[in-house]
Amino acid sequence: MSKTLIVFGSTTGNTETVGDDIAKILEKNGHNVTVVNAASVTVENMAEGYDCVFLGSSTWGDDDIELQDDFVPVFENLERAGLSGKRVAVFGCGDSSYTHFCGAVDAIEEKAEQLGAVLLGDSLKIDGDPDSGEVASWVESVLASM
Repeated sequence: MSKTLIVFGSTTGNTETVGDDIAKILEKNGHNVTVVNAASVTVENMAEGYDCVFLGSSTWGDDDIELQDDFVPVFENLERAGLSGKRVAVFGCGDSSYTHFCGAVDAIEEKAEQLGAVLLGDSLKIDGDPDSGEVASWVESVLASM
């Protein structure tokens, strides 16, 4: 059984909902899943003991990319998380009316890859409220690449 960690940062609850939906689908597919709010995660070696890590953050900001407040310390210390060689998938919610739609997702994905993570397909970028069908389809594609 694969052990999977999901770490999310959510202000309005949308990214948390997506994280919970991802967890349910993974559990139905035989994964042992731990879901942690970025506000309460210890970044130091957080990926240790997990086969796969899902990272999710909403995006704010019109002029600059702004990660969700609780996810900022995770992002800033990601090099201490132990992602090298780990399978990683990234997701987030945003608003396509902003210049940097889901820019946090791109930033997390880029940094994880630089740290030696193995990215599992394309990231999930949700415009506005989460759609469970969209989440399920994405998780199925991630599972196929594992």
